[in-house]
Amino acid sequence: MYIPDHFREDDRSTLVAFMRANSFAILVTTLDGSPIATHLPLVVEVAGEALVLRGHVAKANPQWRTFASAEALVIFHGPHAYISPANYESKHSVPTWNYIAVHAYGVPRIIEAKEAMLEAMIAQYEPAHQAQWESQNQKYKQGMLGGIVAFELAVTRLEGKAKLSQNRPEGDQCRVIESLGQSDDPAVSGIAKAMLERRTKD
Repeated sequence: MYIPDHFREDDRSTLVAFMRANSFAILVTTLDGSPIATHLPLVVEVAGEALVLRGHVAKANPQWRTFASAEALVIFHGPHAYISPANYESKHSVPTWNYIAVHAYGVPRIIEAKEAMLEAMIAQYEPAHQAQWESQNQKYKQGMLGGIVAFELAVTRLEGKAKLSQNRPEGDQCRVIESLGQSDDPAVSGIAKAMLERRTKD
């Protein structure tokens, strides 16, 4: 990912928090020389210095056959918004797009502990569903588990980009925040909120 220095985010705790808040990600690998991608929810786990992503794909999805063969890219994406040059004081300006994204890299590997992975996912997304899952008969549960391939990916490299008008004068930033904050679209107003948070942090 191309990241100019003023948009770079290197703080690991900030990146992990973003990944957890935007955990419906895109897993990209290569199959027969061509990229293949799956949109899927992930569990983001931290154990000391280790950062591990866990999830599953459908057994019918050929992407699992690429696991362990090469480095994969996992894209976590958050709010984004079109930025009109009408918000800028200088008329010598062009439109752009503000957004936040994290790229995680590592080699995915198949794991046999499907039920443990699934329970971790239930705990993250809907803890109340655990009782219903446990109440299912074994035949049904085994059938469901048989239809998926569980995997984990130990993250070896993280890249974070928060393009939030940091390269613009303060007045431009304030006008962008005001403009985006009026939107009913949470993706757009989410950028206004992120810009405010960054200005407060800085």
